[in-house]
Amino acid sequence: MLSGEKILMTGASGVVGLPIATALAKANEVWAIARFGEGPAAASAMNASSAPREVLAARGITTRRVDLAAPDFSALPDDFTYVLHLAHTRLGSEFQRAIQVNGVGAGHVLMHCRKAKAALVMSSAAIYSPKSDPFALHEEDGDLGKASTPWAPSSPVSKVSLEAIARFCGEAFGLPVTIARLNTIYGTFGGLPIMDMDSVVAGRPVRAVADPNVHSPIHMDDVLDQLEPLLEAASPRALLVNWAGDEVVSTQDWCAQAARLSGQPAKIEVASIPGILAGNAVDVSRRRAITGPCQRAFEPSFAAIYRDRHGARA
Repeated sequence: MLSGEKILMTGASGVVGLPIATALAKANEVWAIARFGEGPAAASAMNASSAPREVLAARGITTRRVDLAAPDFSALPDDFTYVLHLAHTRLGSEFQRAIQVNGVGAGHVLMHCRKAKAALVMSSAAIYSPKSDPFALHEEDGDLGKASTPWAPSSPVSKVSLEAIARFCGEAFGLPVTIARLNTIYGTFGGLPIMDMDSVVAGRPVRAVADPNVHSPIHMDDVLDQLEPLLEAASPRALLVNWAGDEVVSTQDWCAQAARLSGQPAKIEVASIPGILAGNAVDVSRRRAITGPCQRAFEPSFAAIYRDRHGARA
């Protein structure tokens, strides 16, 4: 784990970013920039799951209000040793604004922090184009941007833009960059597998976009363990890496495990969508060469989280 560094984070108030920022703040000086609900327009646009500014401050994180749609860094120093860019705003069908905020905004962050030792830019495994075999592994150099995302149509193009701009910044500024395509993350904080676990326990239906709906889930603790080596491997030519677990697990698999643990039947409603990315499993050979294998196997980790949230079955 990093220590003694001055780290700038975007997206630190999000569901994934908050546990990372919290862990890093124990041994580093962590700064976070976001809109933090400044004004009614910004507040309405914020993800409902974003943590208030006061929560970050209580965890020892220094905050500044910055809107990546039109960033003003006048109140932000530029002597950060590392940058973690996790921010992503879902803007429906607002394609031009999505590119401006998610793509160009990231470029402004990296330009401001171009003196850093390295930057990690968070992309997503959802950037890949669908394959006919849901178990076919997506490789970093594979086809991109053609998946149907009806809940966020502008996301694929804005993520492709994000990656292109991050690659340019690495080369233009000599800034070592890692572009990490995050897969399905889970842990004590939650995540999709845990949300589905809670639905099974509560008797609610779980919605899946395919049968099977395939993932390469990674535990938050593995993400924290792997962060430093992925930053050390950054390059001005931008390292592209699938940030995912070593196992292939489907929505149907983890719902079946939740059913076994709880004694409640799993009710899965499959709503197929043409062109959807039904197979989200990725090749992790490149990541394993850098970080080594993950330390948390899915089934025992899922079971431990179940016991923590729901107790042992009566």
